[in-house]
Amino acid sequence: MIELFEYQQLLYATDGFSSTRLIGKGSHGWVYKAILDDNRVVAVKKPLSETHYSKVDNEARVLLSLRPSPLVVNFLGTTFDSPSYKNKLLVMEFMPNGSLRDLLLQPVLAPVPTTSWHRRLHIITQIARAVCFLHQANPIVIHRDIKAENILFDSNWDLKLADFGLAVSDEGDGKSTRIIGSRKPAGTIGYLDPSYTTASKLSTKSDVFSFGVVVLEVISGRKAMDISKSPASIVEWARPLIEQNKFQGIYDERMTLPKWAERRLRKVVELAGRCVCAEPGMRPSMAEIVEAMEMEMSACCLCCIQFFQPMKFLRFRRKRRSDFCTMINDMSKK
Repeated sequence: MIELFEYQQLLYATDGFSSTRLIGKGSHGWVYKAILDDNRVVAVKKPLSETHYSKVDNEARVLLSLRPSPLVVNFLGTTFDSPSYKNKLLVMEFMPNGSLRDLLLQPVLAPVPTTSWHRRLHIITQIARAVCFLHQANPIVIHRDIKAENILFDSNWDLKLADFGLAVSDEGDGKSTRIIGSRKPAGTIGYLDPSYTTASKLSTKSDVFSFGVVVLEVISGRKAMDISKSPASIVEWARPLIEQNKFQGIYDERMTLPKWAERRLRKVVELAGRCVCAEPGMRPSMAEIVEAMEMEMSACCLCCIQFFQPMKFLRFRRKRRSDFCTMINDMSKK
């Protein structure tokens, strides 16, 4: 149920769009933390300028076309009495734990063990499910701006996809490879599909490329585009390492990786390599990616069981042997 808000109500809830309430900037608007009269905490998106109104309107339209999902930030409502029709405000679910970008840039990722390899695989799997949800929607939705900054965490550290200002929806035929036409390239440098920027052909495989970039970020801890490094592009940096099977050079040094888990992580990096393939037709669909990631997560669980069960048995044997030695020592003292 979409709510209608008064402009003055949101103006008051954000302290007049105070800089102290500013929590982020999307592709087309500033995002503020707002406390409503009923003490609900929400996020309010305000267009950067009148020229960005169309993107705000597009975001509302796309979000309304989607069925409710725990994988997408909830669209709560909009204003109905803005001073100018070019100054529409969107009210969104507040995500208190920031973005994936914030998380990856922190030297110590607390309060959840996000540096762990299995936590990273869980994050990647959640992102894959979110993008797949868009591609399987009716109409199909192509996000066009999948990046670490647009992946947000709620109070339980579950992630949700945000910022649909550049998203495109199309009454497709249900095929995830569908090309929906020539469009002016839009998105963020470092995440943009090269086939989309050169040929201006947009398809779901463009989102797959961006997803692959995010996977490389999560595994390596490196930014998608970092001009202080050479090469600056994470794709250009990682691609030769993948081709040469030098996977250790990709893994984030902050990540403790047991030997038995290396194969699982290697599979995920190889999957990312396929996602950022220059030829869109060689990239997997998001449905295939979800299936692959869920298989890897299941394999990780199985490996954990196989690894820790022998350890439990050995601890039991050591305890029995220790108890036996104690008994012999006690008898010898008598």
